[in-house]
Amino acid sequence: MAKRVFISFAVEDKNLRDLLVGQARNENSPFEFIDMSVKKPWDSQWKTNCRTKIKSCDGLLAIVTSNTKNADGQLWEIGCAKDEGIPRRGIWGSTNDNKTSNDISGLYITNWTWDNIKNWIESL
Repeated sequence: MAKRVFISFAVEDKNLRDLLVGQARNENSPFEFIDMSVKKPWDSQWKTNCRTKIKSCDGLLAIVTSNTKNADGQLWEIGCAKDEGIPRRGIWGSTNDNKTSNDISGLYITNWTWDNIKNWIESL
């Protein structure tokens, strides 16, 4: 059964979220999940709506790039998952991104590989 995963990303990195979702649909992909990310901005109550969505997930996967440190919404999502006790994992958006600060609310960040994603999803 597919796990429900909230994908957290900076709006500037939407293409990376699309790539990750596409990888999961690849017939050779060793992992499968249901994407629960926010696809469009919500009204003034977006935090309430987002918290409800995050709480319904098995885990939160954050795509971490140089944009993350300035992405208030993404940082809030990562913190929300921590507050709610939802398992979290970060993946670097690219090999260049792993040189950026990784002090993101205690988030463990690993390289974006199929095995890393698969092992994390299977651990949920």
